[in-house]
Amino acid sequence: MSQQEHHRAHRVGWLRAAVLGANDGIVSTASLIIGVAAASTSHSGVLLAGIAGLVAGSMSMAAGEYVSVSSQSDTEKADLELERKSLEQDYPAEKVELAEIYEGRGLDADLAKQVAHQLMSHDALGAHARDEIGISETVSARPVQAAFSSAGTFVIGALLPLLVAWALPGPRLIPAVAISSLVFLAFLGGLAARTGGASILVGATRVTFWGALAMALTAAVGRLFGVVA
Repeated sequence: MSQQEHHRAHRVGWLRAAVLGANDGIVSTASLIIGVAAASTSHSGVLLAGIAGLVAGSMSMAAGEYVSVSSQSDTEKADLELERKSLEQDYPAEKVELAEIYEGRGLDADLAKQVAHQLMSHDALGAHARDEIGISETVSARPVQAAFSSAGTFVIGALLPLLVAWALPGPRLIPAVAISSLVFLAFLGGLAARTGGASILVGATRVTFWGALAMALTAAVGRLFGVVA
């Protein structure tokens, strides 16, 4: 018996939104906390800024994901409607078009025609959606799922540096938030890479690098404006 492969393409939609939300939650909140703390702000002011960033960021992520993925969904629906009309108006021409696609992928002409005929007899619109347009049920746009995944994981990600900042006030706050956030980012990047079947080391390294850069820049800005003030 042949071993069945476990593919991961069905995870693309929610995984992308979840990783983006958690990553942004950690990076933006940790950077905000470090920047505000570097400007010599009081501990309560730092926490208030972090909480405000959590609330605003989660809502922004949810709205952004919903609008973005909704636009993708609208485009998919428009393409499917266009294809449905084409099938109603000229079914034979659509069958020839599908056969030509299969020929271009390596099938001989007779076999391509047979495959096109059988697939269109079963589900003409589905065959064209998948092989002509590139739309499938596995990777189709799901706006609500993307919005909730992104917002929920943003909150989780933002809570991590916020809790560290709450627990460690004073001079320990900036290094503690920075180090713990980089550890969180490395873990998140590795976990996302493993879930998606990619290299864990590469996934962890790239998110850690960009997170460190964001925190360093906001710390520099906070210290600059703190000195100016």
